[in-house]
Amino acid sequence: MAELIVGNGDGSLDFGDYTLETKTKKEDFPFGGASYKVKTFKEITKLERNGLFVYESVPGSKVTGLVAKEDGVSFSVEAPSDLSITLELEENATYNVTINGKDSGNVSTKLGGKLNLSVEMDGTPVAIKVAKV
Repeated sequence: MAELIVGNGDGSLDFGDYTLETKTKKEDFPFGGASYKVKTFKEITKLERNGLFVYESVPGSKVTGLVAKEDGVSFSVEAPSDLSITLELEENATYNVTINGKDSGNVSTKLGGKLNLSVEMDGTPVAIKVAKV
């Protein structure tokens, strides 16, 4: 990825680069009326909006087409190995998780609003959709 973070004309974001050997960051990226910060390399990828947590993956990943709305989030992710992803969503809410079009069930957030996903990677991008129930 030439840029660590890119805003797309459809209102989505692309960010992250799991091929980097050392931690690299881009701060104060203006997009959609907010300021974004991305930190990424082979071990972790993290995205913040206006100083608040949005996305984190371990190990690092490349995310394309991230769209975060009030009722959920959708994106595609790629990485060289299976991922643990944490998303910041609404507190004490239930979300339906779909991975590559397959229903993975409902997950509830607690007080902090964090939702954790495990994603098996097979060398191709994986489409993830998390929708509020």
